[in-house]
Amino acid sequence: MTRRWWLVGGGCALLAALLLVRALNRPAPAPATPAPQAVVTPPQPEAVSALGFLAPAGDVRKLAGPAASKGGGPRLSELLVQEGQRVQRGQVLATFDNRPRLQADLQAVTARIQSLEVQTRMQQREVARYERVAATGAAAVVLLEEKKDELVKLEGQLREARAQRQGVLVDLHDSQLRSPINGTVLRVLARVGERPGEAGIVEIGANDQMEAIAEVYESDIDRVKLGQSVRLVSENGGFDGSLQARVLRIAPQVRQRNVLSTDPTGDADARVVEVRLALDPADASKVHNLAGLKILARFQP
Repeated sequence: MTRRWWLVGGGCALLAALLLVRALNRPAPAPATPAPQAVVTPPQPEAVSALGFLAPAGDVRKLAGPAASKGGGPRLSELLVQEGQRVQRGQVLATFDNRPRLQADLQAVTARIQSLEVQTRMQQREVARYERVAATGAAAVVLLEEKKDELVKLEGQLREARAQRQGVLVDLHDSQLRSPINGTVLRVLARVGERPGEAGIVEIGANDQMEAIAEVYESDIDRVKLGQSVRLVSENGGFDGSLQARVLRIAPQVRQRNVLSTDPTGDADARVVEVRLALDPADASKVHNLAGLKILARFQP
């Protein structure tokens, strides 16, 4: 029995020693790794899109004929340009049928002026002669006064004729329509034989420097800023690729939409703000002859 207890006690001591050695050799537990935190990405602002069209830099000039008189304005007798033609400032674009009559009036008033000038010079010599004679008492003073009165009358008629000639020259100048700018004829609104109305005769624009006009919804205008980059594409394939532009000017008022979408469900009565866009010079040269072309503008956020 004693030996048995010694064996059991020795085995327990050996087992305890082994457990102690194992516990001392166990590696320290690694520090707990914190759970990864979710990265919150702020929402990216959406780009603003708007329909618009290409337009010449500055306003398009709509040229009209001379002001209508009681009998109506003159008719168009000659049209010297056609759509798409380049014109220079001061170039004659059209002639009206009142020009021959005005040319005849100018000849008549010029001849009258020449006659009055001759009569005036003769009357001046006559007055000078009567003044010398009256000074010696050889002629009555009343005759001298009559000669002076006649001279005053002729000088008045001469001034009136010269003023009349100036008026005829103005009307003669207006009997031809001239271009006020260097540009291109965008549209012809009247034909030979017609009496031009309120629509005018031709539209001219300086489309060698093209811009774009975008109609931005009033709900999106707060995301449009001066100098903002814009990418333009043709909605109907009028040009390949895209054009680069920047916001040049934002209209100060809200107006009704003019450029309609091809989507039949689009809101034709939407309220928009006109935003004028300056094209990059390299891109502007690609579309110098595409005034009025419909475009889609995407404003970069």
